Amino acid sequence: MNIELRHLRYFVAVAEELHFGRAALRLNISQPPLSQQIQILEREINATLFARTNRSVQLTAAGTQFLHDARQILQNVEDAAGLAARLHHGDEGELRIGFTSSSPFISSVSAALYRFRQRYPQVHLQMQEINTRQQLAPLSDGRLDLGIMRNTPLPEPLNWQLLLREPLYALVHREHPLARADSLSVEALRREPFVFFDPQVGTALYSDILSLLQRYDIAPYITQEAGEAMTIIGLVATGLGVSILPASFQRVRLIDVVWIPLQETDAITEVWLVWSKQRELSAAAKNMRALLLQYPAEQAGG
Repeated sequence: MNIELRHLRYFVAVAEELHFGRAALRLNISQPPLSQQIQILEREINATLFARTNRSVQLTAAGTQFLHDARQILQNVEDAAGLAARLHHGDEGELRIGFTSSSPFISSVSAALYRFRQRYPQVHLQMQEINTRQQLAPLSDGRLDLGIMRNTPLPEPLNWQLLLREPLYALVHREHPLARADSLSVEALRREPFVFFDPQVGTALYSDILSLLQRYDIAPYITQEAGEAMTIIGLVATGLGVSILPASFQRVRLIDVVWIPLQETDAITEVWLVWSKQRELSAAAKNMRALLLQYPAEQAGG
């Protein structure tokens, strides 16, 4: 059987007009080729679709059913073509993004996500909060399309681009003697009790902050460990110790916590956008990447 879409369009036009002349005019073709194509269609499906007389054209029972089915087929083709176009341009589909717990507090990241949601409301965003090191496997095997993470050694299949660098701040209780300082050197924290990340959690921030302290020959006196930055902020608010976190977390406002910039120029942490080298990014992922990379990489988070 060799039925083409044009055969269906010709048939629908004749069935709706019930007149070959008007249908030919509507299709912008001459009447004899139209009649010939309808005859070819009838031979292909082995059924008479129209009851023809010199004065009228009527649908047969087979024609009535075929009209219903032909309209559905043409609509399905139109819908499929529209969906393919929307997917091609990133207007529809699914986008899976891994993000660290600090990502929503970074103004450029939250702004990019908001703009994406406004521009592409039909794209299903699947956001997964997962720490930096735990993002690596799903990014490599395709379970995630993009990852927003802290700087960390990456396996070969992954590519990255710098989103931003943000300064690290000291956190102290508002009654702490250091709370009045406009800025601090990490040396000022040498003998302070620290609230710090649990090393078993595997956050990249743990390595970043510990490396900073080690570069200045400081072994932090850790009195309390926590798995999440939010918990660290809360524990500093209770007076259990001091800590160091990225500037973006200042958006978490607790009246008992004072944030103080560190003086060291290398007291920074980087946020990366990561994706697989081995898989072509979808149009939706490319659109999101473009929005995330609109901001200069040197801006501070917050």
